[in-house]
Amino acid sequence: MKNWTRRKFFLTTLAGGVAASAQKLLGKTLGDAKGDSFPANALDPRPLAPQSAAKGARPLIISSSNGFRHLDKGAAILKNGGDTLDAVLAVVTEVENDPNDHSVGLGGLPNEDGEVELDAQVMHGPTRRAGAVGAIRRIQNPSLVAKRLMERTTHVMLAGDGALRFAVAQGFELKDDMLTPFTRQAWLTWKAKASVNWAPGIDSPDWKGQVAVLFDTPEKLAMKEAVLQVVEHPPTGTINCLAVDKNGDISGTTTTAGLAWKIPGRLGDSPIIGAGNYVDNDIGAAGSTGLGEENIRICGAHTIVEMMRKGMSPTDACIEALGRVVRNFNKDMTRLAMVDLNFYALNKDGVHGGATLWGPRPGGARGATYAVHDGTQAQYVTLKPLLDRKS
Repeated sequence: MKNWTRRKFFLTTLAGGVAASAQKLLGKTLGDAKGDSFPANALDPRPLAPQSAAKGARPLIISSSNGFRHLDKGAAILKNGGDTLDAVLAVVTEVENDPNDHSVGLGGLPNEDGEVELDAQVMHGPTRRAGAVGAIRRIQNPSLVAKRLMERTTHVMLAGDGALRFAVAQGFELKDDMLTPFTRQAWLTWKAKASVNWAPGIDSPDWKGQVAVLFDTPEKLAMKEAVLQVVEHPPTGTINCLAVDKNGDISGTTTTAGLAWKIPGRLGDSPIIGAGNYVDNDIGAAGSTGLGEENIRICGAHTIVEMMRKGMSPTDACIEALGRVVRNFNKDMTRLAMVDLNFYALNKDGVHGGATLWGPRPGGARGATYAVHDGTQAQYVTLKPLLDRKS
């Protein structure tokens, strides 16, 4: 057992024990993370690709599943010899620009004051540089602001008004309103459910209508079911994208609108170097989507890269990081049921993998996925779950 380290033994035992405990103890749980519960069959009827074999492929680009439709853009840049950072940004900026993705960029769900605050980071493996912005408002593409910060300043991170002023000075367009009709309706509905002051008062003929009275036009009524779903189960979302070129150079980025209805100024893991994204050009890269607070506490992306440095496969490294989250909760299944967290990774050889904290519900839809493009076509790959759901 010389090659079977104490840590490997511990985490393998932990994963098995926790999975068994989950089957016994877990009742109703929250849904999958928004960023990886996209209806894959609605986007691509082809079967899932298997988890990556030991032999990798270069160039290669992967992302959380909401980047699937745009991986062709990144793959084309890699095929033509372009920079890996340009490749990943070509993917995520499309998602930032999509008003129908409510977890990123334009149309992202707002904070509790109704303002969309965005976070992003970039890491460029060949030059070992990084840039990040947090809690930036009125800017549609925070990932591009993070890149500009990396290129034009001595700083690594700016946040809040400072990040906004930097973006304006660099010529980024200010958006008067980052909300869409859907996200505005969702925010107002959340306000009405959270406070009696944002629903009709006792003097109103609609007093007992409460939230229902907010859907007072055919357009609003048409979005009612989707709005209520978002309000009752707010997504955590985000997009992470990682790429390796034919020479083995790597870059990564993560961008997000953060947690819906958050306290203004809250930063999740996405802009934190080593948590929401990390790149070491000698080894590989990793990133995440899901509940940022739990990822920050384990420095998840950095942990995964360090485990790959020790010889772990990308998927096994992701599983180890998730095991540390489980350990932080002392295997408390009730609390862990409130956590959704997904990790994605690739190494310098183009071997990729990923893992998710929870598997699919029995008899339900297939498990959470990520997207990969090997230069031929984009495919979905199932994330390996650490814990099984009971129901």
